[in-house]
Amino acid sequence: MVLQVESRAPCVGADRTTPRPSAQRKSDASLEELGDWRPSFWRLSLSALRELRWLGKSVTRKLPHLVVLLFSITLCAQAFSVWAGENRHIVTVPALAVLSGGQTGIVHYIVLQIDKDSRQGGPTVQFNEINLGGGSIVSEDWKEGVRQAVAAATKAVGEDGREWVITIKNRSYNALTEGASASSAVAVGLVAAWRGDDVKSDIALTGQIMPDGRIESVGALAVKIEAAARAEFRTVLVPRRQLSTVERDLPQLVSKWNIKAIEVATLEEAYQLMTTARR
Repeated sequence: MVLQVESRAPCVGADRTTPRPSAQRKSDASLEELGDWRPSFWRLSLSALRELRWLGKSVTRKLPHLVVLLFSITLCAQAFSVWAGENRHIVTVPALAVLSGGQTGIVHYIVLQIDKDSRQGGPTVQFNEINLGGGSIVSEDWKEGVRQAVAAATKAVGEDGREWVITIKNRSYNALTEGASASSAVAVGLVAAWRGDDVKSDIALTGQIMPDGRIESVGALAVKIEAAARAEFRTVLVPRRQLSTVERDLPQLVSKWNIKAIEVATLEEAYQLMTTARR
């Protein structure tokens, strides 16, 4: 599996948090949220056209420039053909996290885009880490969680993933997002994007995904569930057997927060509850 970082903002400390615009709950996402590479192609093409008009005044004198220009346009056309619109799948999934200090939970949103690349060099994962407009830098263990999610998702849909090019943007209040507790939500989102199912807007999921599809325990479960309740989610899915092992009286707190907590053990269980997939 190839992991690429599409862009990266200046490094910040793990404990630093920055106020973010609230990410609206959506079942889909515009290409503008992920497709930062596409405007660059258009910008290059537009600048190429301007250059072409300028060169028209002295084509003979600027012939070497013209050759380079035409070569650049050809490369752009080839690159754009790889990302054909009909081969693109996009979905947004909610995830639960904790602000520095561990006392406050938050809901953040992960935008997932799958493109098909016929060159079969994947699965390739690109992390859009532009630290603007609510974007968040993600840690190495967060990326490792995504790697596990890709393995679980490709297995779930019966694909080898060699044609997959996955672009991920994490929209969060945290300038830096760490940990692998969102990996199960990423796996659900990838499968939903590939199958064309919608992710329900009132269900959140937390848990660390394994390549075989098992969902393992996470920390700070109580504050994460509380964050989901504050954000008006009706249901939160948690790893199996974790409701009875947390330090606080979680069932009582769940009742107080007026939210339903359901334990799930596998990606398939979570998927059936969290999406519009037909059982």
